Amino acid sequence: MKVGVIGLGDIAHKAYLPVLTTQPGVRPVLHARSPAALHAAAETYRIPPCDRHDDIGALLASGLDAAFVHAPDLARPGLVERLLRAGVPVYTDPPLAGSLAAAERLAALAERRGVSLAVGFHRRHAPAYAQCREHPRDLILLQQHRTGLPQEPRQLVFGSFLHVADTLRFLAPGPADRVTVSARLDGGLLDHVVLTLAGEGFTAIGVMNHRSGSTEEILQVAGQDARREVRNLAEIIDHKGQPSIRRRGDWVPVARQRGIEQAALAFLGAVRSGKRLSAQDALRSHELCERVLTEITGGR
Repeated sequence: MKVGVIGLGDIAHKAYLPVLTTQPGVRPVLHARSPAALHAAAETYRIPPCDRHDDIGALLASGLDAAFVHAPDLARPGLVERLLRAGVPVYTDPPLAGSLAAAERLAALAERRGVSLAVGFHRRHAPAYAQCREHPRDLILLQQHRTGLPQEPRQLVFGSFLHVADTLRFLAPGPADRVTVSARLDGGLLDHVVLTLAGEGFTAIGVMNHRSGSTEEILQVAGQDARREVRNLAEIIDHKGQPSIRRRGDWVPVARQRGIEQAALAFLGAVRSGKRLSAQDALRSHELCERVLTEITGGR
């Protein structure tokens, strides 16, 4: 199974290449525009010269069975489109594109071509988060904190905050019929965003603060006199009377802890079995973020 890996930055090195290069029957084929980056990755993972490409046309001509796209945000939509037009099933980092309209065009192209398009919302596969769906979720609170990283509104909302919005949708026990947004802009840059989704019997709140003085992610789900807290997808604290703490095992890889390994293997399994994956649900998270952005900027 020849699997293209396009874009060899941090996320590819830290998460995807360690998974893909150890899978039986998977032959990774690397692509990067930078010869130095391509050489470094290929040498690290012992990829032969015949499976190294700095030209996307040559990569496609090599005959791919699937592709993972980890290129920068601005380059990703064009690469995804080219792969879909060539009939190659695609797994791409979010966002699918930097606007809802552009994301919809790619999803529609995949549907017309009958080709899988998977958007890598890996938190849905993270064991600590997936297990929260088995608990009462009358109240959901997800916080992501960063330090010194205010950004232009679209960049932040369709970048980091998209993961928050998608995770709220994943954990919400039902459809949301009320959506509220608040934010702080300073000099045209976005410091923080707060999104609230409310439906029958539940409230889900997502907070992203890029001037918080810390780097951490905290999820809390509560209901029926019980509360579960997950810190940095690694530590689980159950509160029901006395708190009970479980930590990630010392030998659990980070890619597995964060759900990246599971997401990648689910995609490869679907390709092997001939199952077509749709980006339609991922579009709903992009749609929600476009709504958040409109609320923040007043439609500008």
